[in-house]
Amino acid sequence: MIIKDLLHDVPTVKFSGNIDAQVLGIAYSSRSVESGYLFAALRGERWNGYDFIPEAISKGATAILSDRMAPSELDINWIQVQETRKSLALCSANFYQHPSRWLKVIGITGTKGKTTTTYLLESILKISGFSPGVIGTISYRGPGLHQRAERTTPEAPDLQRMMRDMVQLKAEYCLMEVSSHSLELDRVIGIEFDVAVFTNLSGEHLDYHHSMERYFEAKKKLFFPSGQKKITAVINTDDPWGKKLIDELHMGAVPYGLQPEALVRAGDYILSDKGIDLVVKHPAGKIKISSPLLGRPNLYNILAAVSTALVLKIPESEIVKGISSLEEVPGRFEKIKNSLGLQIFVDYAHNDDALRHLLETVKELARKKVILVFGAGGDRDKSKRSRMGEVAGRLAHHTIITSDNPRSEEPMVIISEIERGMKKSGCDRYEIIPDRREAIVRALSLGQPGDHILVAGKGHEDYQILKDKTIHFSDAEVIRDWLNKKTERQSG
Repeated sequence: MIIKDLLHDVPTVKFSGNIDAQVLGIAYSSRSVESGYLFAALRGERWNGYDFIPEAISKGATAILSDRMAPSELDINWIQVQETRKSLALCSANFYQHPSRWLKVIGITGTKGKTTTTYLLESILKISGFSPGVIGTISYRGPGLHQRAERTTPEAPDLQRMMRDMVQLKAEYCLMEVSSHSLELDRVIGIEFDVAVFTNLSGEHLDYHHSMERYFEAKKKLFFPSGQKKITAVINTDDPWGKKLIDELHMGAVPYGLQPEALVRAGDYILSDKGIDLVVKHPAGKIKISSPLLGRPNLYNILAAVSTALVLKIPESEIVKGISSLEEVPGRFEKIKNSLGLQIFVDYAHNDDALRHLLETVKELARKKVILVFGAGGDRDKSKRSRMGEVAGRLAHHTIITSDNPRSEEPMVIISEIERGMKKSGCDRYEIIPDRREAIVRALSLGQPGDHILVAGKGHEDYQILKDKTIHFSDAEVIRDWLNKKTERQSG
């Protein structure tokens, strides 16, 4: 593609060079530059892409995208723009020929429930005979595509490339988890969404957004598109931020929830340790649904998926089959089966609100003790640590505080901040074991038949980030290894 076509509808301050020069690819990291590429000099939290321009040129970059003027000493095609990230996203959409226009794109945003709602919709679409692509927290997958996710919503060139591949491999839908970071950083500019789903909003990423209002404003951007498509909003109106969002929208919306004013709502429902049975009421009738997923949060996730599927005009029978066939989601209240009578779950809950929902869900199901293992990530929002400790102190019968991904911080510093919350709750039913493997094994050894053991914080992750290295670590693997050894000892 020539630079002139790459810059179609991209606001440009100044261009210098050959407007007909060919661009063979787009890179935002100098390490990824190849001959003939455009290099976008993005400003990051820890570095400035402008400093890597010489490296990009040495590797064969044919053009530079930057918010600075071209240095007089450089003889290279230079595109000066006001907003580098936004321009990168628009250039990427042009380069990959706007693949979102050839897909039905469903964007799902919110603090909790994005991943499970995506899995539910993927199951519904597959049962209906479609080939959906998925871009989300756990993996990027679809026809001819399967790779572990490095981040929930990738950078714009990666998004556009994956969607282009989906189109070429005959996918009809793209299901995308849309993070607040990606919205704030303009990664999804140039993507045309058909449906935008809002699940809920609670205190998370406040180290980045600084306030709930700014966090909400970031999420809200998904619902104010500028593309050619007419977007439909699907919104949880039981959530106060969902109600606020509907009040501020200039489009029609499909509200879902448990309250009578919701357009799609749960009528009769039963939550049990076998799953969820409910009747979904909507303007055209009722749908009776059974799901093996557990707990009230998944009741809302099912409602989000049903609402979206109805918007997409998926037959009710296919919705029922799709939901019932999804047995679990990796790391999302994932049950670890065993023959010891223990109820063991791995979950991604890594803030106080998610931890509270997890514990409340289990207490609705539990007949005996609830034993909790959790920590908190380093170099992330520190304010939530004490709140997480307070939630655990109020709702768990016994807690083991351990490490999560401490990153550059000392694990005991993080643990001590969690412990403050435990003490604030008045709870003394806890112990501290910094080594996560030892903590999980300790919780399992304490469990008696019928007890619920929750290992929270890392969910599907199979690594642990320490000060100077990243190691392989999976909560589920540690649990299964202990169960296997325990079973072998009993049978021997």
